[in-house]
Amino acid sequence: MASQFMMPNQSLHSLRILLIPPRKSTTQCKLMMEKEPSSLVLSSHHNSKLATASKSSLAGMWREIQGSNNWKGLLEPLNPILKNEIIRYGEFVMACYHAFDLDPTSKRYCNCKYGRNRILEEVGLESSGYEITKYIYATPDISIPLQDASCSSRWIGYVAVSTGKEIKRLGRRDILISFRGTVTSSEWVANFMSALTPARLDPHEPRLDVMVELGFLSLYTSTDRSCKFGHRSCRDQLLAEVSRIINKYRGEEVSITVAGHSMGSSLAMLLAYDIAELGLNRIGPKQEIPITVYSFAGPRVGNSGFKRRCEELGLKVLRVVNVNDPVTKVPGVFLNENFRVLGERGELPWCHSCYIHVGVELALNFFKMRNPACVHDLEAYLGLLKCPKKVVKKSGDFFSKAKQFMRKQNFDSWPWRSAAKRLGRLIQLPTRICKT
Repeated sequence: MASQFMMPNQSLHSLRILLIPPRKSTTQCKLMMEKEPSSLVLSSHHNSKLATASKSSLAGMWREIQGSNNWKGLLEPLNPILKNEIIRYGEFVMACYHAFDLDPTSKRYCNCKYGRNRILEEVGLESSGYEITKYIYATPDISIPLQDASCSSRWIGYVAVSTGKEIKRLGRRDILISFRGTVTSSEWVANFMSALTPARLDPHEPRLDVMVELGFLSLYTSTDRSCKFGHRSCRDQLLAEVSRIINKYRGEEVSITVAGHSMGSSLAMLLAYDIAELGLNRIGPKQEIPITVYSFAGPRVGNSGFKRRCEELGLKVLRVVNVNDPVTKVPGVFLNENFRVLGERGELPWCHSCYIHVGVELALNFFKMRNPACVHDLEAYLGLLKCPKKVVKKSGDFFSKAKQFMRKQNFDSWPWRSAAKRLGRLIQLPTRICKT
């Protein structure tokens, strides 16, 4: 039995970014015009070419691509450099699915099929320029035994860091944390736990107004002492590894990027908030490592207090969503960011109980796709970004295996009755708020 452990709108105005070469003083310009008029023309032309090259390279505008200006002017139309980065981070998330072992006869059942040194090569990312530093495991605080599985902790993703030539291409050293979405039965039940509860991730400042979905928080903070991979919570594993890498590369230009799909995007949001709230990204009095979340098909995670605090901490979140994907509309189909105020009368009494999305939305439209099962599929998301004018055919390999996996499970009836009741709240409104 896992036990929980917790430590004490979208419309954007276009903005054009111009990189202007530094001006010379009037005296300098006058001397150049008098002595070397041709040099002035060549110098101006050279500076102009450098500015254009800087603007058109990832290394020259990585902060804007990571959301320093909330992606203004980069979404409509979608900037090609940003598009490539979204696809790149999405493929890192897809790697979690490709590497997840659903074979009940395998000794790595419900964990990663490959070792840290092999995974990127096995999933086709051997030229990514990243090195996996740690695997991450999560423990749902739900007692639903899996067929032929004795451990409740499951491989949920990994931490990686850019190396070698990739650092130069990116313009900085990138710390990447990647999360897969829901696969196992206990993770599905955790998704149904739609009650809001205070996050309380900072032991010195509980901030009871900052509330998040109970199931996601449980997955992030729970442990299972009886399990090899469950002695430390997903949270403790991540904070220790991120802190280690930050200290190792102190003095370098560093970014923190967290990417996830579906439930994984919720864990990405919690981790990004946690790092910033604890100040792990502060490396000087006025210097912080930027934190960016790439959320693919993510549900809502918290209330207005959570959204407000994320913005205060400077988190940058890009939500890539299919407008027809129901997962992106839960929890809180009715009580959400669109139902917090009534005309000009201000916020309604229940506004703090409303789930609210965080960040900037990049909307995709899968309406013309023939297979409705694609609406939440990460491969379909990435396929539409790569070939927006083509109908993306879902490979279905991993997800068909996942369906077979779910059918084979022998579940106790009571957890699913409870889950069904919670599902009603998940797709309607958060009727229960946990009190301190």
